[in-house]
Amino acid sequence: MKNTSVNSRVVLEVDLGTLERNFRKIAEGVAPLGVVAVLKADAYGLGMGPIARRLGAAGAAGIATAELAEALAAQAATGGRVPVGILGSLLPDEIAPAVRAGIRIPLSDMAEARAVSAAATRLKRTAVCHVALDTGMSRIGVRLDEAEALVPRFAALPGVRLEGLYSHFPTANVPGDPATAAQVRAVKALARRLAARGIRFAALHVANSDGINNVPASCRAPFTHVRAGINLHGSFDPVGNRRLRLEPVFSLKARLAQVRRVKAGSTIGYGRTWTAPRDMLVGTVAAGYADGLPLALSNRGSILVGGELCPVVGRICMDFTTVDLAQVPDARAGDECVCLGRQGAREIGIDEWATLKGTHPYEVLCAIGSRVRRVHVG
Repeated sequence: MKNTSVNSRVVLEVDLGTLERNFRKIAEGVAPLGVVAVLKADAYGLGMGPIARRLGAAGAAGIATAELAEALAAQAATGGRVPVGILGSLLPDEIAPAVRAGIRIPLSDMAEARAVSAAATRLKRTAVCHVALDTGMSRIGVRLDEAEALVPRFAALPGVRLEGLYSHFPTANVPGDPATAAQVRAVKALARRLAARGIRFAALHVANSDGINNVPASCRAPFTHVRAGINLHGSFDPVGNRRLRLEPVFSLKARLAQVRRVKAGSTIGYGRTWTAPRDMLVGTVAAGYADGLPLALSNRGSILVGGELCPVVGRICMDFTTVDLAQVPDARAGDECVCLGRQGAREIGIDEWATLKGTHPYEVLCAIGSRVRRVHVG
C-alpha cells in the first residue's frame, strides 16, 4: 500500500488550465466539428479522473477509451454527463456490462454484433454502437469491401442502434500521403451509399491528432467529430505538421539525493560507460528508468538543475540518474530537478526524449512509472 504521508520523490505535475486551453484551441481549429477526447491508458498516464472532469466541463463531445475498465472510469469521473465510447474492441465477457452501463460499443463483425444484440435484448436495453471500419490499418473493424453488405445487417438487429461510423489512419503523420487521402474518400463514399439505403450516422469520424494537423479533409463535413489524444497534452508526432499552437501540460520533477565530488578517472554507473575527464561535481537525481526516464538518455540526455541543462553521465539506473553539476556549483541535496518541462528559461520537451529513444511521445508518456505521484494543478 502506498504511504501517502511521505512525499513522493518524483512527481508528474499536470496543468489542467493548460490542458483546457489546448482543448479549446483544437475545438476552434476544427469547428463546427465536435472534439472527442481520447483518454486511453489512464489518460496516457496523466490521470483519468481529473482529466475527464476538466475536459467534460470544457465541452468535450465525448470521451474515447481503449477498453471497458477505462470507459467506466471516465463515465464515473464525468457523472455520466459525457458520452463515453470504446475505440478498440470488447471481449465477450465485457459486452453485457458495457450495454448495462450505456457505453458506446464498437462493432467489427457479425458475431460481435449478434452478441451485443443478445445482451441488449436480455437486459431490455438499447446498445448504442459505432461501426469500426478497417480502411487500411488491418487491426480491427469491418473490412471496407464487406461493409456495405454487413452494416445494414447490424442495423436490423434488435436492441442495436447505430450511432456512428469511424475509421483510423496508420500514416496521418505524413502530410499529403495518398493512402490517407484514399481512406478519407472511402469513408465518405461508404457513408453516402449507406445513407441512400436509409442508414445515417450522427457521428462520422476518422481524424486523430495527426489527422487534425495533416489531413484537412478529415476535419470537414461530412465528418462530424475529430478524436484528439496526444495533442491535448501539447505533444505531436515527430513527423508531420504542427498546425495548432499547443502547450505542454505536464512536468516530471525529481530532487537531488546527493551531491559529491569525483576524481578524474572515476567511472560512473553500471557498465562503467562514463569516465570523469577531470575532478568534478556530480549530482545523483532520485529518479531512474522505473520512473520513466528512458535508458537512451544515458550519456546523452540532460536534466534541469538550477535552471541549467546538466548532462546525464553514466548509465541511468532503476532509481537514480547521475548528472554533471559543473554549471551549478551551489547545488545541494534536496534541490528540485526537472526531467521534463521548464525550469527558469530552459525547457526539456518530451519530443527530445522520444527522438533520443527512437520512438514517439506516446510511448514515453505511457512509460512514466506507477510510483510517480500525479499532481493536478491549474
